[in-house]
Order: sequence, then C-alpha cells, then structure tokens
Amino acid sequence: MISDAPVLQQSSEQAESTAAPAPSRLARYARPMLGILLPLILAVGWELVVWLGYSNGRLVPPPSRIFATILELAHSGELARHIAATLWRVGLGFAFGVVAGTALGAISGYWSLARRLLDPTVQALRAIPSLAWVPLFILWLGIFETSKIALIAVGVFFPVYLGVMGAILSVDRKVVEVGRVFRLSGPAMIRRILLPAVLPAYVVSLRVGLGLGWMFVVAAELIGASEGLGYLLLDGQQLGKPAQILAAIVIFAILGKLTDWLIEVAALPFLRWQDAFGRAKGA
Repeated sequence: MISDAPVLQQSSEQAESTAAPAPSRLARYARPMLGILLPLILAVGWELVVWLGYSNGRLVPPPSRIFATILELAHSGELARHIAATLWRVGLGFAFGVVAGTALGAISGYWSLARRLLDPTVQALRAIPSLAWVPLFILWLGIFETSKIALIAVGVFFPVYLGVMGAILSVDRKVVEVGRVFRLSGPAMIRRILLPAVLPAYVVSLRVGLGLGWMFVVAAELIGASEGLGYLLLDGQQLGKPAQILAAIVIFAILGKLTDWLIEVAALPFLRWQDAFGRAKGA
C-alpha cells in the first residue's frame, strides 16, 4: 500500500498536467475579449438611457444611430473612399517620420557631438503645436497631398527620435564593455548588443508615433481636403450631424487600435527573448 502511493501521486500529477492546457487555451482566447468589455458596457448603457427617455440623444446619439450612419456611409461607398484616403496619408506620413526619426535618433544617441548639435534644435521644434505648421506647409507645399503627409510625418518623427536616442543612451555600459572585450567591430556591436537592447523601447516609440500620426491626420485633413475621415468630421460639424461626427470618431478609434495591434504582432518575433514582467503567465 505504501509503495503504491508515489505511483498514484505521480499519475494524478500527470492527469492534472494533461488537463491544464485546456483552461489556459480558453484563457488565451478570452483575455483579448476583456478589452471590448468596457466600451460594450458604455454603449449598452447609453442606448438604454436614450431608450428609456432620460435623454433625447440629439447631441450624443445612441450607438444604434451611429451604427446606422456607418452602414449608410458604407452602402453609399463614401466610407471606403474616406478610409482609404486617410489610411494612405497616415501610412506614408508614418513611413517618412519613422525613417527620419530612426536615423537622426540613432545618430544623436550613438555620437555625442551630433547629439550636442542636433538635440537642442529638435527639442525646440518639438514644442511647436501641430496646427502652427499648417500655414507654413500650405505656403511651402500647397494644399494637396504633400503638405498633409509632411504634417503627419512631423507628428511621427519626434516620439520615434526621442525613443531611439533615449534607448541608445540607456544601454547598460557594462554590456557595451563586454562587446569591446570581445573586440566586436562597430557593425557587430550595433547588431549584437545595441539593437537587441534598443528594440523594446523602439517598438514603444513606434506605437506612440503611430498614435500621434492618427491625431495629426485630422489637422492635415483640414488643409483643403475633400475626402478622408477628418473631412468627414468637419462635414458633420458644418451640417450639424453629430451621428456622422461620432461615426468618424469610432472609425478612427477602430483603425488606430488595429494598426497599433499590427505593430505589436509584427514586433513579437523579435522580442521573444525578453523575460519581462508583462510576459509572465497570466499577465
């Protein structure tokens, strides 16, 4: 009887270990759904407030009316046209801003002389409000696509620049010294030490830059635009259509979250080596 006890205990542990993946798999699929819970509760709550007559829903339409407006715009073909125009502007502006911010941020972080020359000017320019660039870009680049893309690129540039420069400056000196002990060349030092150390902060700066790109596109689409979600917002304001304004805001939120998620997913293969708190089981 005594000799059978360890065997029974081992078999029970094996049974528990084989049964464990099922709840974890369920939790893996259920966890992302928690992010939808709060907006869903707010939407249902406001729908009930309007349905029960506590508000007429004129200035803040209920979700059902916003959804009907989105369907109406989709059926007319306007929604696809506005979304495509905005995505094109954000995509190009984000690309230009990321390239410029990464290059200058890396130069300023790696080379102290360049940092002393460039960083004070960049920090001064960073304090300029986005709308202050609008008349200047119109004067320089006209009212067409170039000025809009340039404005978005400006918004993306600053967080990427600061993220890259700050990440390089915060690399542990002892790790760099180890690379020097092993006589790594400059490119090898960047590839094997600096790049892995900088990558987590770089991904965060890309996400922040993308968020600012979505904010700046609204200001950009006020520059003589005839299509785009920013134009849809302005058109709803001028025609007194709060449902159209909120529909555009909801679409902005959905597109912004989707593009942010794409950056997160694209970065996952490069960050699997991290043993961070956020990657702990159940986090």
